[in-house]
Amino acid sequence: MGHFARLQLVGKVTYYVGWVALVCGGLVHINIGKALFLKIDLSQRNLLELSVLCFLICVASELRALVPAGNEMPSIVKRPMAA
Repeated sequence: MGHFARLQLVGKVTYYVGWVALVCGGLVHINIGKALFLKIDLSQRNLLELSVLCFLICVASELRALVPAGNEMPSIVKRPMAA
């Protein structure tokens, strides 16, 4: 898996996790399933913070994927072999 594909995968996963957390926070806000979230010790604020964090990671991953990989320095510099 290449650099670009890995960053896009991270972006997609965090995007959907962010939406799930946002929907769960909305359910807690309108008192649907509030007892379930309180039993697993997740408050509405924690769910909101999780969704914001996931969206920030998603944006950062997608922006980083836009930068061409050719601009990066390789981790191991290949030196020409002596003849």
